[in-house]
Amino acid sequence: MRPPHLPKVGFLAHCMAALILLCAGMVAQESLGVSPGRAKPSVTVAPAPLTTIARGKPGWVSLNFQVPAGFHINSHKPTESYLIPTAITWDPPTDIVIEGDTYPQGEMRSFAFAPDTRLSVYTGAFVVTAQVHPLSTVATGKYMVHGQLKYQACDNAACYPPRRLPVEFEVKVVKGVPRQARRNPAQSPHAHN
Repeated sequence: MRPPHLPKVGFLAHCMAALILLCAGMVAQESLGVSPGRAKPSVTVAPAPLTTIARGKPGWVSLNFQVPAGFHINSHKPTESYLIPTAITWDPPTDIVIEGDTYPQGEMRSFAFAPDTRLSVYTGAFVVTAQVHPLSTVATGKYMVHGQLKYQACDNAACYPPRRLPVEFEVKVVKGVPRQARRNPAQSPHAHN
């Protein structure tokens, strides 16, 4: 029913404007990979603890990712060449080198959109390990290393546009071997009288 304060033409224009806004919102949600009432297919990463590494020596940092329930992402080595692999690109500080990442092996699964094809995917939690090498020229101190995880999420019916997740971790570069509880091997652990 038309409100009495709007003329007939104004009421129709008002309804058309509301319909256009509703459709624009739905298109915007679709372009972001979000369906009304559904979770976003967004991978998350847990904060990495501070890692101490001696300059001139390699060290390793583990990054813990989580794929939301009901979604999967392609593994680092997908089974089909047209699929987008999950991969991290790094932008480390000067004199700190990322020498490589170790990705887990994907889980082989079939889905409703391609029931006869088995795909290599990650679901749930997965860990990527980065090998970090502070060069011998780097000053001691703390450094933040930044990167981006590129992935494409899918559910059982469709795939969504590729996304990028900012990733970072902090490294403490020290002069020598990081201090740990040490024992003097020449000294007996037994008390002497």
